[in-house]
Order: sequence, then structure tokens, then C-alpha cells
Amino acid sequence: MNMRIDLNCDMGESFGAYTIGNDEAVMRSITSANIACGFHAGDPSVIRKTIRLALASNVAIGAHPGFPDLVGYGRREMKATPAQVEDFVIYQVSAVAGVAVAEGTQLQHVKPHGALYNLAARDTTIAAAIARGVAAVDRSLILFGLVGSEILAAGREVGLRVAAEAFADRAYEPNGSLASRQKANSVIHEPDLVVSRVLQMVIDGTVEAIDGSTVTLSAETICVHGDTPGAEKLTEKLKAGFEMKDVELRAIGQ
Repeated sequence: MNMRIDLNCDMGESFGAYTIGNDEAVMRSITSANIACGFHAGDPSVIRKTIRLALASNVAIGAHPGFPDLVGYGRREMKATPAQVEDFVIYQVSAVAGVAVAEGTQLQHVKPHGALYNLAARDTTIAAAIARGVAAVDRSLILFGLVGSEILAAGREVGLRVAAEAFADRAYEPNGSLASRQKANSVIHEPDLVVSRVLQMVIDGTVEAIDGSTVTLSAETICVHGDTPGAEKLTEKLKAGFEMKDVELRAIGQ
């Protein structure tokens, strides 16, 4: 059986004088880039630079909208109404889509960021608001979401194509949710362990939870966080691991 997987990474998260991640190096090993839209990270110049970098690397482009929280990097949950969340999404996705058009290309997907992503995984009203916002901008966009989460159901409900996502460098709870970053060992830094876990996800459809139990999942795209130290070496190792196991790396929309 021929296996294929999309490898995505959160990118374009530098801001003004601050540099976060090594986008140029990481871009060589991934197939889809989730580009920050300016609310949690990124700025107009960074968005344009990252899109150009993705085009040069033949990497598909996606918008990565989050809560308006530069100080907290979008990883703090905020109180917002569904209407506000829908507006957040429309505004941010439209911004990145507009820059993409200016560069002669278009978006492939949308993936919420951080606290907004985690909230949408379990909150049906927020998930629905995000799905409506994406659909309002472009119904051809693919909506990324955690395997088995509410946002995937919300996307299907409004007629969007969805893609189930798993995380290379994050620990899982027994129920399939991501372990909180406040917990010890919630982020996995050892490259060889990350590679073995991801290959298990893709080939066997399982992963070991933080308590040692086994979680079943079926993912179409795997995420690596661009701000994780050593992300460039990690993505290189993942790419090599996939090649060794004859798993084809291809953007989700191809």
C-alpha cells in the first residue's frame, strides 16, 4: 500500500526586529507552511517574505490565524464571542490570502493557532465560528484540525474539506487531546523519539499517550512547531525517516 503524508509547520512568526524560528532551513523539508497572520505573530513584511520563501521551496501556503495576543504568542485563551472569533478569522485569512494573490499564488489551507486551535478542538460554537469564517473567505480552502476534534466536524458541516492533524513534537493525553504545555514533558525535544513516534502515527495509526496508554489516530497531516529549538534538524530527520519507510511527502491539496 502506498502511504503519503503532509508535513506542515507553523512559520512566519517573526515580528519587527524579533526573529523566531529558522524558516528558510525548515522550509526545505516540509510540504505545507502555516503562516502567522499578524495577530499572535508575524507582520506584513514577514508574511510576504514567508510566502516568497514557500514559493521558492515549492511548499503549499496556509493561513495560521490566532487570538489577538502578541504578548502571549497566541497561547493564552481569551474570552471572545463566536461572532468575534468569526471576524478574527475572516480578517486574518483575508490578509494572508491578499498577500498571496499579490505574489501570484493562493492559499491551500487554514489552521488555527495555539489557544484558538485548542479551544476549537472541544468547543462546538467556537469551532463553528472558525469554519464559517474560513468558508466566508474561500470555500476551496482546506481546514486543518486535531484528529477527532470539533473543528473537523464544523468544517464538514459548512461544506469545507478538512484535514485531520497530528503533532510530531507534542505529547498526547489518553483521550487524544494534546497535553497542556504547562505539564512536564508535554513538548518532545529528542529528534529520534519524535521520528519514531511520527512513523508509528503514520504507519500504525497509533501513538503512546503521556500516561503510557495507546491512542488510536488517523492523520492526514503532521505538524512540527517552527519555534521549537532545533526544528530545522527535526524536519530533516522526519523527511529522511519517511523516505526510509517509503512514505511519500506531499502537500495535502496535491
